[in-house]
Amino acid sequence: MQVWGEGALFTRPELKVERMSYDVPTPSAAAGILESIFWKPEMAWRVSCIEMLKPIRQFTFRRNETIDLPSLADAVTGRRKIDTAAHRVQRNAVCLKDVAYRIHAQVELRDRATKPVAAYRDQFRRRVTAGRCFSQPYLGTKEFTAYFGDPTPDPPIDLSADLGLMLHTVDRSTEPLSFTWFHARMSNGVIDIPLEGIPVQPQPVGAV
Repeated sequence: MQVWGEGALFTRPELKVERMSYDVPTPSAAAGILESIFWKPEMAWRVSCIEMLKPIRQFTFRRNETIDLPSLADAVTGRRKIDTAAHRVQRNAVCLKDVAYRIHAQVELRDRATKPVAAYRDQFRRRVTAGRCFSQPYLGTKEFTAYFGDPTPDPPIDLSADLGLMLHTVDRSTEPLSFTWFHARMSNGVIDIPLEGIPVQPQPVGAV
């Protein structure tokens, strides 16, 4: 399917304070877009390829954030109120401007699945064509709405680059969160995604 928007912010997790976007969507961000359109507990999305349809352009902006973050248990139960006014900080973000991508993905069935892969794939395609979604998809952060539709024949951009180490998946079942990574390369506007990432510890950007 195809997604596009006025801006995007696929935050690099190794940057703890100022937000800086990867040049392209991460596989986990792309999977999140697919899940917002169609998802069932008996299936999962595996992103296999991302095509860049517009050149990489950046812009910066400053926004207010809070450093008073609740634990997952407090967020679920609502036991603790968040004082955003007293814990507000201003942070810069380096974002992407005027983006468009074509996402290729496969449905992976879990043990509880009662339908063949084709059934889930066809349901997803019907929802994309009709413009339906479970929740509004976004491009990295909720400030940047993702619009979506059927793929067009537009070719990817004519750009090849070594994008370096990139986030592959986030395991939210661990405390703290654990990550896997992969070495991302773009060939003529196409980024192929490996089946699995590797659990390495990236160095902060700018570290010697």
